[in-house]
Amino acid sequence: MSNSARYNTLKNRSEGVYKEKGSKFIGIVQSCYSETEAKELLKLWAKEHHQARHLCYAYRFGVDKKKFRANDDGEPSNSAGAPILGQITAFDLSNVLIGVVRYYGGTKLGVGGLINAYRSAAKEAITAGNIVNLEVFNWVRIRFEYVDMSSVMNLLKKYKLEMVDKLFEERCELTTNLPLTSSALIEEELSACRTVEVESKGIY
Repeated sequence: MSNSARYNTLKNRSEGVYKEKGSKFIGIVQSCYSETEAKELLKLWAKEHHQARHLCYAYRFGVDKKKFRANDDGEPSNSAGAPILGQITAFDLSNVLIGVVRYYGGTKLGVGGLINAYRSAAKEAITAGNIVNLEVFNWVRIRFEYVDMSSVMNLLKKYKLEMVDKLFEERCELTTNLPLTSSALIEEELSACRTVEVESKGIY
């Protein structure tokens, strides 16, 4: 299987702590698939740590890992978000969000100290978690008439595809996940059915 059809991420939320000169840095890492989801998670983390002075973060999305962002949240430029993103790169992660909250201890650390602290907190959070290697799927919405019901169901069974968000009324609809490596082949077989329409919902 091609390496581009798999990626590393974190199975569950995990946390790590790094302390330096009275300041406490708490790293939080969680799988995440979009900017919208990242914003919601950051709101949640900010609420959990409402007394913290900073919540710096970085994320990276996609199979090609080309969608990413780093944010210093008021810390000196590139002293927080960039080292957090560096740990995402170092562990070759994607579809992941890492935030580091800082509780200020009264002593300034300097840019070099901050870089080390944010990098260390992010690394502690990652290593405390469970890194998993996942297959990439093309999620599709399939619409069809009842006349093609048996054909569609047989294809789902043939390729061991899960059926989610199904709706069987005047017309049939369901969502399933096609393995990226065989997505084109399965879509071609589905399209051979007379009434089937396939709409891609995203690759992740």
